[in-house]
Amino acid sequence: MSNDMADAGRGVLTLGPLLFNWSPEKFRDFYFRIADEAPVDSVYIGEVVCSKRAPFFDPVIPDVVERLAAAGKQVIHSTLGLIMVAREMQQIRDLVEGGPDYVIEANDISTVALLAGRPHVIGPAVNVYNEGTLAWLVAQGASRICLPGELPGDSIAVLAAAAGGAEIEVQVFGRLPLANSARCYHARSRGLPKDNCLFACGDDPDGMELKTLDGEPFLTVNGTQTMSHSYCNLVAEMEPMREMGVSHFRLSPHDTDMVAVAHVYRDVLDGRLGVEDADARLAELVPDAPFSNGFYHGVEGSAFVAEQQKAAE
Repeated sequence: MSNDMADAGRGVLTLGPLLFNWSPEKFRDFYFRIADEAPVDSVYIGEVVCSKRAPFFDPVIPDVVERLAAAGKQVIHSTLGLIMVAREMQQIRDLVEGGPDYVIEANDISTVALLAGRPHVIGPAVNVYNEGTLAWLVAQGASRICLPGELPGDSIAVLAAAAGGAEIEVQVFGRLPLANSARCYHARSRGLPKDNCLFACGDDPDGMELKTLDGEPFLTVNGTQTMSHSYCNLVAEMEPMREMGVSHFRLSPHDTDMVAVAHVYRDVLDGRLGVEDADARLAELVPDAPFSNGFYHGVEGSAFVAEQQKAAE
C-alpha cells in the first residue's frame, strides 16, 4: 500500500479523517486546499464518530476524492469507530462491497471481519497492543496499522519490529481520540436527547473543552467521542520512530492552518527544519491548547517531555 509520492525511508505523511462536525462547505474547501497545497501522501476520508453526520458530507465526498486523487494523494475511506445499529452496519457493508478499488480503514473489529482477505488499514480505534493481535490482523489482510495513541515508545518499537511487512503508522499531531460512547456528551451538555441533538457538536469545530471540578482543562468532548485536551506533538519523536521501523506519520485535522502544519512535519522529516524551530512554529499555529507527548515517554498522557528532559534521561 506504499505511496509512490514519498520515499518511505524519509517517512510518509498522512492526514487522518476529520473527527469534528464542520459544515459541508468548510469540509469541501478544507480538502480541496489539502489536495492543492499540503505535502501529505495519504488522506483519510469518512465519518468516524457519528453516523448522523454522514448525510451532510456524502454529497461533497465524490468531488473531494476526485480532487485528492488528481493531486496524487492516496485516498483511504475511514469507517465508524463504534457500530451500534443495523443501519450503521449496512453502511459499512455497502462501502466494503463498493468495489476492490476502495482502500478502507477499519475502526471497529466487525469491519475487520468484513475486510478479511482484502488489503486494508487498521485505524487507531482498534486495540493493537501486542504482537499476537498485530500478527492476526496482518494475516487477515491488514497492510497498514495505525497504532493507538496511548502506546509508549517501547511498545511501538516492539510492534514495528513484529510488523511482518505491514506498514506502521502513528499519530504525531492533534488531539488524541481516547474513547467512543453510545451517549452523546455534546447533546447532554445542552440538555438535549441524543436522538434530537440538533447537531450541537457543530458549535465546537475543535471539540468542547471539559474541565475538572477545580476548573482545569482536562479532556475534550466531540459528540460521542472523548479526546485529549492537549494536542499530541511528536515532531521530536519522529526520527526515533523512523529508526524503529515506523513509516507513516499521521496528522489529525483541526481548525487551524493544516497546510502549514503539514509543511512543518514534512520539513522535519526531510531534514530542512530542526525540532526546536518546528515546535515554535506549531505553537504559533495552535495558540489555545498545550502540546503533549507523555504517552510516548511512558508518563501521564497530558505531559510534555521537553528536549532537555529527554537528554537527562
